[in-house]
Amino acid sequence: MIPADEIAARLTKARADRAAIGSLSAELGDFDLAAAYEVQRVLRREAGPLAGWKLGVTSRAKQAQVGVHEPVRGHLAAADALDLGEPLVVAERIQPRCEPEIVFVMGSDLSGPSVTSSAVLAATAAVAVGIEVLDSRYTDYKFTMPDVVADNTSAGRYVVGSAVPVTGLDLRLVGVVLEHNGEVVATASGAAALGHPAAAVAWLVRSLASENEGLRAGDIVLSGGLTAAVPVKAGDVVTATADRLGSVELGCV
Repeated sequence: MIPADEIAARLTKARADRAAIGSLSAELGDFDLAAAYEVQRVLRREAGPLAGWKLGVTSRAKQAQVGVHEPVRGHLAAADALDLGEPLVVAERIQPRCEPEIVFVMGSDLSGPSVTSSAVLAATAAVAVGIEVLDSRYTDYKFTMPDVVADNTSAGRYVVGSAVPVTGLDLRLVGVVLEHNGEVVATASGAAALGHPAAAVAWLVRSLASENEGLRAGDIVLSGGLTAAVPVKAGDVVTATADRLGSVELGCV
């Protein structure tokens, strides 16, 4: 097996060159999830300060789109955050796609192998609607589960709307609309993320516990794309709107 740092260097070069590569699993054969998370840990060490975590492949729509069957997790580099109103520079990406997210802002630390949705909600300071910009380093988004984990779950950029208190919200029932250049291209509800966005975050915490890690107060968590992601190009505008959470818009240049 090629060392994790060498694989990470290949992925880093693909991002720097803005050139997609072929599936690592197809090339290496015995590339499994454990090896993939080791590659991701190398990328995390090189990412600088972290803003939080993200989940991937939590909705049926997303699973069908990329051909995988269970959630994965990755990290959010603080440097990858987009300010409200800041455009996405498409030329800096490989093959960007946008998806709507329900974003959690943690109010207290949370860790452990048995964390539940209720514990997540109790530890949450606020929630918001967000847009994640996916940017897979694999040609045409064709990858296996280990591939996407090594690629930090296709993390590119992200923008988070104004946060609101979670009290009184049933996030399962929050309706989400994704618009592309003013046209509604997808709709969903919070239930698309493992039945409840907080269930997705609980899965994340339990998964992190296997590495003696957890969430910290102030972390943001992207709880998983709720619809299929839409490809974007320069000149496009993407808007995500969620009931009682407001909307967030991302322009592309």
